[in-house]
Amino acid sequence: MSTPSPTREPSSDTPTDADALAAEYDEERPSRRLSPRLDLFVGVWCFAVALFVLRQVFDPLDLGSQYYLVLFLAVTLPLIFVCYRMRGRREVAADIDPGTDRAGRLPGSDNPGVVDWALAGVALLVGLYPVLPIPLNDLGFGGYGGFLDRQGSLLTLDIVAGLVLMVLVLEATRRTTGLVLPIVCLIFFGYAYYGGFLPVGWQISHIGLNLEQIINALYNEASGFFGVPLDVAATYIVLFTMYGAVLERMGAGRFFVEFSFSLFRKSASAPGRTTATSGFLLGTVSGSGTATAVTLGSFAWPILKRAGYPKEAAGGMLAAAGIGAILSPPTMGAAAFIIAEYLSVSYVEVLLWAIVPTLLYYLGIFLAVEIDARRFGAHRVELTIGSPLRLLARSGYHFISLGVIVFFLAIDVPPFKAVVFATATAALFGLAEAVLSRRQVISGFDDHDQDLERMELSDSLKDYGVRVYQALSSGIRSALPVIAVCAAAGVITSVIAKTGLGQILSEVLVSAAEAISFNDASLLVLSALFSAIAILILGLAVPVTASFILSWVIIGPALIALGVDAPQVAMFIFYYAVLSEVSPPTALAAVASAAITGGRVIQTMAQACKYTLPAFLAPMAFVVTDNGALLIGEGSLPNVLWAMLVAGCAVAALAVATTGWMLMPTTRLERALCVPAALFLLYLVPTSIAIGFALLATAVVLHVVRHRVSRRRAGPTAPVEATS
Repeated sequence: MSTPSPTREPSSDTPTDADALAAEYDEERPSRRLSPRLDLFVGVWCFAVALFVLRQVFDPLDLGSQYYLVLFLAVTLPLIFVCYRMRGRREVAADIDPGTDRAGRLPGSDNPGVVDWALAGVALLVGLYPVLPIPLNDLGFGGYGGFLDRQGSLLTLDIVAGLVLMVLVLEATRRTTGLVLPIVCLIFFGYAYYGGFLPVGWQISHIGLNLEQIINALYNEASGFFGVPLDVAATYIVLFTMYGAVLERMGAGRFFVEFSFSLFRKSASAPGRTTATSGFLLGTVSGSGTATAVTLGSFAWPILKRAGYPKEAAGGMLAAAGIGAILSPPTMGAAAFIIAEYLSVSYVEVLLWAIVPTLLYYLGIFLAVEIDARRFGAHRVELTIGSPLRLLARSGYHFISLGVIVFFLAIDVPPFKAVVFATATAALFGLAEAVLSRRQVISGFDDHDQDLERMELSDSLKDYGVRVYQALSSGIRSALPVIAVCAAAGVITSVIAKTGLGQILSEVLVSAAEAISFNDASLLVLSALFSAIAILILGLAVPVTASFILSWVIIGPALIALGVDAPQVAMFIFYYAVLSEVSPPTALAAVASAAITGGRVIQTMAQACKYTLPAFLAPMAFVVTDNGALLIGEGSLPNVLWAMLVAGCAVAALAVATTGWMLMPTTRLERALCVPAALFLLYLVPTSIAIGFALLATAVVLHVVRHRVSRRRAGPTAPVEATS
């Protein structure tokens, strides 16, 4: 019988099911608890879709990319009506008897009803309609070729099918992400139809589009449902979610966590350091900030609690570490792939742009961790975990698949092929593990390998096959919300392309900044500030992917018109879209973390903001200063390193200002000096850097002098602050 691991401490504050908690609080979340038979059906369907997606990578369909997207949407959209509830959340008791009745229903399950099945059937029909060889009129049959030939002159049946598909896509989006994005889509749809009736003198008026023109743009052109967002979801995102699922099923998540603990176990600040490091490593598995925070919290919170961290501080740390996973190479979030498509650059360029901001983000977290360890008087926690070298020798092969992605990207292999090679690498190492160790892979942290009995080879191979099947299936299923969002985003991007609304709204944004600015520099700063606020507000209501797409087509042109390069604008929008997940008053990652620790929600949100504040300010430097490009790696290596060093000092100043601690609690004056110091440093021009360093040096000198005086007055028996 296995013995409990010292890394996990039973606690009433720790949830029993991290997956359920992630599903409850993630903004892109599965909601239904299906019966075993229906769950098996959905799993088989998703597995078939996964095989279809993998086939497209190496043997693309002859009729082209749009034909593939039509089929992809047709086979994934019905799943949403089966897997996601029509209304809200249904609470299911945690102590439900897992037995089933004669119909195979799980007590407490909420399988889809008649309406759900009807919607799924209609979704399959209208999704496949463009490729079905059905008779339409005297001119002959339908089929994909005939569908394309009717572009610009749709039949009534085409218009009806396209309108029904739009309604189903918006309903699928509502079920997975809420009402906001569907309402925005309907507003854009109404603008396309009624914009011609607006007064001619209004800036947003246009010539007007009839229903046939709108549906043609959505259903029969590459700018609508089958545009760039869905192309990214079907070509990149599903492959990366399958890769993360395979890594998780092969035990990589548990290894990443134990390896992180082994690196820092001898320090009083080790629990905090491990939380930050594990968040980065686990991000390669989950790809979701909230899911990473929950997975991290399920084992890290008991350790943080034993080390002396308050519930709210621990929850804020978990949320910040989880969100950092979306920002971090080599996988990043879904919006990173859309950046590559919109800017027509390779995905590896986007990864390079993210390196310095990611380092600055985690620098801020690590500095806050070190400060909090002293501020809270954290103490060491003894853990029974092997040395880093031993863990690397035993399970370090989990890192190899990440290296495979980087290697193939570096030699210009497309990312959708690179990730398949990485997935195959992870699966092959999992097979070797199954053959050699013959022990069950544990995803949690309650057992150790040596506590598990060896299985027969046939049983081990069977267990391995089941894990691969589950990984590919869950990879598709976890991507369903993103697929819905990307399809719905086609409504917005199509309307903007047809009406030019994006350019109009960007001009309005610039005009608002011009009304209160007094020179070009202040105009850019105000425009960037308004843009950041708008992105954060938008991100409170819609997922990161949708927030980025909306912000790119509306805010992006405004900043580009002010002379900012497109890569800087894209990364600026991307980072603020991601950071909305820790922004009050929603901050879903912080809410989920508070559920883990049992802390107060608002205070947990405040702590998460404290840990991520440097990340909120650093992206402003991307666009408000000529040297902002250096922070995304655009420039010579010496200049990039110089900018990173200066920005690192700014992050340190912000960490002091937000935590209120250096060698001891800081005064209001010292904190007040650190804030402008950080702002001047982030402007990245020689004059502002000199001012910033002068202010920071003044704060440090004042604090050091006060600290020495305090120690001298206290005498030799004064307690010494905890050190790592």
